[in-house]
Amino acid sequence: MVRLTRAQQQERTRAAVLTAAKAEFTERGYATTKVDRIAERAELTRGAVYSNFPSKRALYLAVLIDMVARAAAEHGTADAIPPSAAPARTSLAEALGAFARIWLERLPLTGHSPSAGRAHLGSLTEVLDDEPIRAAFGQVTCLEALLLALALESPDSRALTDAAPARQVRRAQLVLRLLDGSGTSVDPALGFGDPFDIAQACAHLGGLALTDTWNPPHLPYVPPARACQDRWDPPRELRDLLSGRMVGFTGDGVITVLGTHRLGAAEEAVRSARAGDLITVVVTTADPAEIGRLVQLRIGDFARCLWRAFGPDTRPRLRLVLDEHGLLASAVGVPDADDTTEYAVRIRHDTIVTRAQGPGAAYAAATHGLATTDVSHTTPDGAAP
Repeated sequence: MVRLTRAQQQERTRAAVLTAAKAEFTERGYATTKVDRIAERAELTRGAVYSNFPSKRALYLAVLIDMVARAAAEHGTADAIPPSAAPARTSLAEALGAFARIWLERLPLTGHSPSAGRAHLGSLTEVLDDEPIRAAFGQVTCLEALLLALALESPDSRALTDAAPARQVRRAQLVLRLLDGSGTSVDPALGFGDPFDIAQACAHLGGLALTDTWNPPHLPYVPPARACQDRWDPPRELRDLLSGRMVGFTGDGVITVLGTHRLGAAEEAVRSARAGDLITVVVTTADPAEIGRLVQLRIGDFARCLWRAFGPDTRPRLRLVLDEHGLLASAVGVPDADDTTEYAVRIRHDTIVTRAQGPGAAYAAATHGLATTDVSHTTPDGAAP
């Protein structure tokens, strides 16, 4: 008889809990599923379930992440998608329509059984039942709008319109407002209309004339970054949520540490960075089991939808890392990072040369040493012209 190690037994227990939980959530929905029934179905004790997942919400999010991971195994990571996998688009409308269709494929269609949508990527309404996780969800959607906008602003996508390259965040926000209206309902197809109509509405937004500039009113009041010469000793590798790959942190650039209630500030790093900068956004939270899993679920799934629609060549020069153990935040100099953290550093030649903290930190660290005229206008991918 083969003896399992403690780690192997724990992994087997976790897998059994996930399998049982997926079945229960699918059959009964989030609200009416009981942890006791999950334990019974997995032939485990209630304590065994809670030793692996601290709450029902954490378990539900883990089930959804497992579904995303299985889908990723089938389709590959963003870096594994060949450029030909995303068909050539002839207009912004066509590109947005394709993105919307890919997004809506994840939701149950009208006519499916009620249980078909109960454990599904779009079924988050009942999970967002307190203010901290709702606030984090709102900031995650801000980050998603930025990612979609950067795909629309990429050199390949700019060819889809005769207009001069411009910020596309407002357009992205409108598209996601339509799609998230579908996605947060337990039965989205019935509650918000036919998904094909929604996709067509998103496509029409591609032709809408919008005035969209990046000029946050608080930037003139941001204190300058502090110059320093501190050793940069980062962790070896962490996973990038956008590409799905392990990445290191050497090289010149800007690293911004943002709590999950401050993710909207990621655009400051993207727009303010200099040409050639490596931009890293480090996401921190005091609740990795729930809020951390929400970020992992939404961004990982969103990135796959994005690259399927636009192709990996449109991926922005941005890495997004969930720092659930605080390793990268501690290396930056923020040992007690939480959901409200906003801190940034500039790295040059393996040395931290500037530090900034509080609102506008990314802007301050990215633009330190530059004249105002050097950063008052930026190209859509964030590089100074």
